[in-house]
Amino acid sequence: MPKVLISDKLSPRAVEIFKVRGIEVDFRPGLAGADLKAGIADCDGLAVRSATKVTAELLAAAPRLKVVGRAGIGVDNVDVGAASARGVVVMNTPFGNSVTTAEHALALLFALAREIPQADRSTRAGKWEKSRFMGVELAGKTLGVIGCGNIGSVVADRALGLKMKVVAYDPYLSPERARGLGVEKVALDELLARADFITLHTPLTDATRNILDAAALAKTRKGVRIINCARGGLVDEAALKAAIESGHVAGAAFDVFVVEPATDNPLFALEKVVVTPHLGASTTEAQEKVALQIAEQMSDFLLTGAVTSAVNMPSVSAEEAAKLSPYIRLAGQLGSFAGQCTETAITAVTVEYEGLVAELNTRPLTAVAIAGLLAPLLDAVNPVSAPIIARERNIGVTETTHERARDYQTRIRLTVTTERRSRTVAGTLVGGDKPRIVEINGIAVEAELGPHMLLVTSTDRPGFIGRLGMLLGEAGVNIATFHLGRTGPGGDAISLVQTDQPVSEAVLRRVRELPLVIEARTLAF
Repeated sequence: MPKVLISDKLSPRAVEIFKVRGIEVDFRPGLAGADLKAGIADCDGLAVRSATKVTAELLAAAPRLKVVGRAGIGVDNVDVGAASARGVVVMNTPFGNSVTTAEHALALLFALAREIPQADRSTRAGKWEKSRFMGVELAGKTLGVIGCGNIGSVVADRALGLKMKVVAYDPYLSPERARGLGVEKVALDELLARADFITLHTPLTDATRNILDAAALAKTRKGVRIINCARGGLVDEAALKAAIESGHVAGAAFDVFVVEPATDNPLFALEKVVVTPHLGASTTEAQEKVALQIAEQMSDFLLTGAVTSAVNMPSVSAEEAAKLSPYIRLAGQLGSFAGQCTETAITAVTVEYEGLVAELNTRPLTAVAIAGLLAPLLDAVNPVSAPIIARERNIGVTETTHERARDYQTRIRLTVTTERRSRTVAGTLVGGDKPRIVEINGIAVEAELGPHMLLVTSTDRPGFIGRLGMLLGEAGVNIATFHLGRTGPGGDAISLVQTDQPVSEAVLRRVRELPLVIEARTLAF
């Protein structure tokens, strides 16, 4: 039975979901330090919010861990790179609190426009400073949305309902999507120059860190107001303070800060700044929603292999996972076969899907194939980390699909290009679930792969198979299966031999010394 540790506060209904699905739950919110390491040691899953810091050190203490579920959007508290390196899937709930966070941004927008917190404090102090708090209307003003994804698009929709004009900067926003949202897609500099209000809804990355720095703030129109409910670090806080003090920026409303908990911040001393303690997702509905979503997602993954809203792996539905299972085994064998035959740096990989498999979600299959390819060459590679490692090593990976079947109803072909040459290996499924190799370097050969294999490339001449069999027999190596393919009479031939025991290095040297042998190597599956 899979086991999940919940180390942060989640709804009791999330615990119920795990239990009903047949998963053991250890519900210990607030667990930290050595107790957390001990608690996670025998767990398959870890469910967190933002309090638990899932570090490389913590992951190393969890050898069984398969999935980390973050009940919320951001995964800043999870070392995704370390998790990927260990093959741990990291999931979040990107849609669970979109409306809640968008509504908080709009609440700050109103508060900032009408100086509501300042007026509240003044009135409570017994003052009646009606003339002091002169706000501005939102209708007719231009709202600049930086990041028009799940949350930003909701903010844009609500702002249009307030009769605001909306311009959006988002490199990933297509013109068609922008038109559908009713917003105008613009470059960042144009947004800065036109917006009366700017709201940020983008993740914190190297590309977005301090996206509003001193130089960017200087490009904004005088009197602009800025709202940040996304991530601390998107705005240079010191530069913003200076811009407000100079009068160039009329005010700001922040829910997130560079350092949190933010008990001391340069913005706190400014009267024109509204601040809240990271309340974007803090509604009863949102907390319940994301807790239930992450419990369902993690349960699906642990029980069926379905992957939903993972930040380091392609999504796979439960139905897809069942269909992909035999293909995953085939893709892994093809990758491993090619990897064990590769001795120089890989420059490119092409994975071709033909027939029935082309109709499926092939991205997970490609990840498995790349993992199999790199595993003989690198330490600690897995389907989660393999695509990342390939990118880091400048290995171009290409997928192609051909829905029309040729020689087989379904086939996967892997082509690996190195500094010296290209190799191909292709496979299919027999009986719907049994992997078979059907082609090696353009030569047709149908074979089942076993734990101990011998691959011999030779020139096709009479008597060679007999000499090879005799050599193995004299060495005490029993042949389980023998598969032969060739380009034609007298051409290149491939012998793929499954043996009952490993072929030693000494025996392999003798095979290589046989007349007509071009290449010989052992393989293990």
